[in-house]
Amino acid sequence: MRTMMIIEDERLLGSELKRRFEREGWQVTWSPDLTDARRIVFTLDFSPSIVLSDMNLPDGNGLDFLEEARREGVKGEWIFLSGYGTRRDIERAAELKALDFLAKPLDYHKLDLTIAAAFRGAKARQQISDTASTERRRHSPASFVGSSPAAARVRTMLEQLSKVPLSSVLLTGETGTGKGLAAKILHYSGLRSEGPFVDVNCAAFPKDLLESELFGHEQGAFTGAKGRHRGLMEQADGGTLFLDEIGEMDFGLQSKLLKALEDQSFRRVGGEASISVDVQLIAASNRDLRQMSASGDFRSDLYHRIAVFEVALPSLRERSGDIEPLVEAMIAEFNAKAGKHVSNVPGAILSELKSYAWPGNVRELRNVIERSVMLSTGRDLPGEWLGLSPAPAALPDGQEEGGSASGEWIRLPLDGSMALDEMDRFIIETALKRNGHNVMATARALGTTRETLRYRIQKYALR
Repeated sequence: MRTMMIIEDERLLGSELKRRFEREGWQVTWSPDLTDARRIVFTLDFSPSIVLSDMNLPDGNGLDFLEEARREGVKGEWIFLSGYGTRRDIERAAELKALDFLAKPLDYHKLDLTIAAAFRGAKARQQISDTASTERRRHSPASFVGSSPAAARVRTMLEQLSKVPLSSVLLTGETGTGKGLAAKILHYSGLRSEGPFVDVNCAAFPKDLLESELFGHEQGAFTGAKGRHRGLMEQADGGTLFLDEIGEMDFGLQSKLLKALEDQSFRRVGGEASISVDVQLIAASNRDLRQMSASGDFRSDLYHRIAVFEVALPSLRERSGDIEPLVEAMIAEFNAKAGKHVSNVPGAILSELKSYAWPGNVRELRNVIERSVMLSTGRDLPGEWLGLSPAPAALPDGQEEGGSASGEWIRLPLDGSMALDEMDRFIIETALKRNGHNVMATARALGTTRETLRYRIQKYALR
């Protein structure tokens, strides 16, 4: 609904503005002084989309009322009307985030344009607020489902951290344990829930592209940079930047990230101006960053900067008692999404789910339940679509867990126990060993270019 408050002591002008905007479909309240305006806003809890206010009123200054309203959390676009106003008044209105300052006598064409712009801004802000409210309900600490002691510890930690102003948090744990969910809980249950949540998977971008994605670039900064690009750190200003798989970030780029976090400012690629931001960082990795920093594969100063708080997420094997409530929650979600009516998990299927090792953790369980619900035809969860492979046989002596190599063959597990990047690293490392670490020969054996292979050697720190 389009709601407007007019604060104007000139009765002729006030009544004229009220009639004008009511004819256009606005719900309008008109106050002749600040006493009445305070009663309506603070006592009756009226939160208008737009406030059209005179600046000099019989019982005070409109700017003081705006400052008071902002302290009380009143939103809305504020437009000031005044027959006169000092430069300081205009500057103060801007500091308090008033939209515009219109001189009397009013230019009604300009007023209409300003009101239209104000309504667009109010509508966009309301949509952001509604989205944040929805996400807060979806991503409360209670959304980390489970009654096990391990799950309870994580919930307690997330609840405690969401109540304090955080500079950075590090989430650790195996692939699929719910680090993305934990990051959203920290943001949407925290003090920055009204701000943006921006996430990026560091393993999904080559070094040069990741730098541009994070910090942005100026026009002409590199070939193909046809215009200015606002980086993800700039887009996350006032909110949270979530860097998933930060352990895959290039060593040189880690240095620039550290400086940006320390200074809360950075420069775009190819830019000279320093851009200030206020960003909360949440980083995640399935690798042991402490060990990597000790071995020189990750900057130790960056590790200590991002690990102000560290939350270790347990594997599903450590919380097998949570499988049943997780399955129930997932079935309810996918029933609603697909219009299915699964309401029963047969005992044999539940036993099979509980006895499986879940190398892919909650993500693998989620995929299994989604597939089974989508292909269900009745109220029982079907067992034929589970697709759970039996536990792997014991490995021969001397053979490491994960991939294995023999002769001209490489064997890789497809049960979720080995991530795609781990497979990629294993293949390249094995091929390098077989070719005596000759890059050209290895590139030919893998059917790729020398440049691509060198990039991956550097990415995986294969020396």
